[in-house]
Amino acid sequence: MAGRWRSGGWRALLCLPLVGACTVTALNGCGPVPAPDDPEGRDGRAVQRMLDRRAAAVRGRDAEAFLATVDRGSAGYRAEQRRVFRQMSAVPLRSWTYRLVRTGGFQPARVAGRRLAAQVELRYRLQGYDTAPVVSAQYLTLAERGGRWYVASDDGVVDGKRGIEQLWDQGRVDVVRGAHSLVLGVGQDRRLLRAVADTADRAVPALDRVWPHEWAGRVVVEVPASLDRMAALLGASADGYRGIAAVTTGEVGGTGDEAPADRVIVNPEAYQVLGDFGRRVVVTHETAHVATRAVTTPATPLWLSEGFADWVGYRTPGRTPRQVAPELAEAVAAGRLPAALPRDDDFRFGSDPDSLSRAYEQGWLACRLIADRWGEKKLVAFYRTVGRAPERSGAVESALAKVVGVSLTEFTALWRKYVAGELG
Repeated sequence: MAGRWRSGGWRALLCLPLVGACTVTALNGCGPVPAPDDPEGRDGRAVQRMLDRRAAAVRGRDAEAFLATVDRGSAGYRAEQRRVFRQMSAVPLRSWTYRLVRTGGFQPARVAGRRLAAQVELRYRLQGYDTAPVVSAQYLTLAERGGRWYVASDDGVVDGKRGIEQLWDQGRVDVVRGAHSLVLGVGQDRRLLRAVADTADRAVPALDRVWPHEWAGRVVVEVPASLDRMAALLGASADGYRGIAAVTTGEVGGTGDEAPADRVIVNPEAYQVLGDFGRRVVVTHETAHVATRAVTTPATPLWLSEGFADWVGYRTPGRTPRQVAPELAEAVAAGRLPAALPRDDDFRFGSDPDSLSRAYEQGWLACRLIADRWGEKKLVAFYRTVGRAPERSGAVESALAKVVGVSLTEFTALWRKYVAGELG
C-alpha cells in the first residue's frame, strides 16, 4: 500500500510484491553451460554447500569468508560484493539463509570456464523485529573453478525480471531504533530517519487502540535515497510511484510465525513534501496494513483494506470529511454520487489521479460509516470476518449480514446516503 500525496492531500494504495517460484524458460546460449539440474543433483548439492558457506559468512560478519564464495575471475563483481558486505554492517540480522530453488532457467552471464544459472531464494530476519523472514529471489551466475562453484554475477533475468534489490545494495545503511520501530536509511540525514522513527512510534500505539488482535506491534521502515532507488527496491518502474509517499510490501494472509514480514518503504521525494499531519497519516496508514496483514486475504476487497487503513490514519482530529475527500466532495457537488462501492480495478497504479483518489475516499467513508453507525469493534469484526471467507465471491455479503445485519444492497444505500450527507 502506498501513501499518495497530491495538492489536495495524500492517498494510499495497496502494493504487494510477492516472491515465489518462477516460471522456468529454456536455457540456451553459447559456452559450456550445464543442462538444467535438480537441486538434489550433483551440481545442485555442490552449489547448496557453497550457498551455506556464504550465508554463514553473512551471519558471522566474516567478510573474507563471504568473498571466498565470489569468483576471483569476476573482478568488478567481486569489488561490488566487498562494498555491499561493508554497507550492511549495521543491519541487525537474526537469520540469513540461501536455498537453491533450481539450476537453469535463464541465460547466465558470460564468464570464463564452466558456468551455471542458479535460481536462489534468500530468507532473512532482522533481530528483534521480524517474526518471519523476508523472502527474495536471486538469479545468480556461478563459475566453476577447480571443481568448486563461485558466484560470478547476480544480474540474471527470469520472465523479464531481475532479482529484487535490497537496501544495502544501494549504499551504506544507517540504522535508527525507536520504541516500536526500526528505520533503515541510505543517503539520508539521520534527523529525517529519527523523525520517521518518532512518527512510527506514534503509529503503533494508534493501531493498538483500535486493533486488539495479535500482531508484531512494531514496524520496519526503509528510506532509500530517491524515488528511483525506492522503485528498485520494489522491482518496478519509478513512473508508477511518483507522488506516492510510502508503500508496504508483504503477502496477504498467514498467522503467527507464518505471517510474512512487512517493510514500509518511503519515497523521500514525496514524503518530505508532506507536513507533520500528512506524514502521521501516511505512516499510520501503512502501519495499519502491517497490523492487519495476517487477516487480509484474497477475499478482502481493496475498498475495505485501504478504507480501513485510511480510517485508522484519519482518526486523529484535524481534518473535516471535505478536507479528507476533496475529489469525492467535488463529484458529489456536481451531482455524481457513486452508485456502488469501488472495485479493485479502481485502485490501479497509473489510473487517473482524481478517479484513484475518489476510490480511496469512497473506501474510507464506507469504513467510517460502519464505525459511526455500528461501532469501531464492529468494523474490526467485519474486517476479520471478510478475511476469513474461503473466496472473494460472497465474502462481503456474508460478513455484512453476520456482523451488522444488513445486505450489501442495504449497506450500499446507507453508504450513498452517508457520502451525500458528509460531503454534500
